Amino acid sequence: MKRNTRTLLAAALVLGVAAGPAVLPAAAASPAAPAAVAAGSPRTGDTALQAAIAGLPAQDATAALVRVGGREGVWRGTSGVHDLRSMRPADPDARFRAGSVTKVFTAAVALQLAAEGRLDLDRPARSYLPELIPGRYGMVTVRQLLNHTHGIPAPDFAGSTVEEWYASRFETHDPRAMVRSATAKQPEFAPGEKQHYLNIGYTIAGLLIERVTGDTYERQVAARVLGPLGLRDTYLPGADPRIRGPHNHGYQTMKLADGSTGLRDVSVWSTTDGWAAGDLVSTTADLERFTRALFQGRVVREPLLEEMFTLPEVPDFRSGAPGAYSVGLSMKKLGGREVWGKTGGRWGYNAAIASTRNGERTLVYSVNSTDAKGQDMNRVALALMVAAYGAPTG
Repeated sequence: MKRNTRTLLAAALVLGVAAGPAVLPAAAASPAAPAAVAAGSPRTGDTALQAAIAGLPAQDATAALVRVGGREGVWRGTSGVHDLRSMRPADPDARFRAGSVTKVFTAAVALQLAAEGRLDLDRPARSYLPELIPGRYGMVTVRQLLNHTHGIPAPDFAGSTVEEWYASRFETHDPRAMVRSATAKQPEFAPGEKQHYLNIGYTIAGLLIERVTGDTYERQVAARVLGPLGLRDTYLPGADPRIRGPHNHGYQTMKLADGSTGLRDVSVWSTTDGWAAGDLVSTTADLERFTRALFQGRVVREPLLEEMFTLPEVPDFRSGAPGAYSVGLSMKKLGGREVWGKTGGRWGYNAAIASTRNGERTLVYSVNSTDAKGQDMNRVALALMVAAYGAPTG
């Protein structure tokens, strides 16, 4: 790319953040941070992985960090920029918001407590939190909270657009208030009859962890998972809206002050609405270590580990398709085999952990998506899944 083209591209990106002209075309790319393999053993899929993150920053993503591991080969890739003002190369060791990957950590702690006899998966959640969960939800079990078959609707939040949510990004949400908002409504379905993926089950699970341990949710995750595995760059932020330590900036496409559509820097944004369902901050190295340990049975031991690989035989609430979520994880058939894992999204950030059941191939990524939390999976994130495991089947 010629120097003047490069300068125009950088200017367009900066103006998209500050003043709000049209967003960068998807085909545009910057040579400031080409995809780079830090380490790897050659295999057929490596070119597809590199192609998946090539050409960043682009319209739908500004950076991508990838780690592929397992017996089938190792690959590391980084693409894009740290931020759209400096256009420095993306930091491969950066922290990021992992969104609903948090649920895997919450589920792991709940299953550890079940193994200790302190939490009964078949017991109604109301028996632990009688002052919070009303009688209409008295039959919802702990397991149903964790595998999204509880029938409790989502709580009410102010705003319905990204612009409205951005305006209230520093609002603090109390988990008990969220539960009261949700359980004041009528059930979506009888517990155990359907599956509807929502955060509220994990908000209640976080409160259950606190009730049976007499400790905070955050300290329990740190003591039971983060500390034992040495995940030093992973933490739960509480009400702090900033990402502590090195991080690549996240941007979101939205209407700007002048009425045009462009990118806003959304790196600073409170995640208390997610809490035990979605507020984790981590790195690809930490999440890869966690994924290996989880699938090897070193975080949750058998027989309770099997809960994470057991899909409830119920239809999805909206589509009617077979339920795809277990306790903490989800399953997708890719390249003719079952791939288990969890994706997550916060504004400006998409993340995922994935593995075959026997750990032959693991994938962890962070994509700084400008369309995070959209209806469709981000283009770069989808390309990474397909490059790592193959196209969806079944």
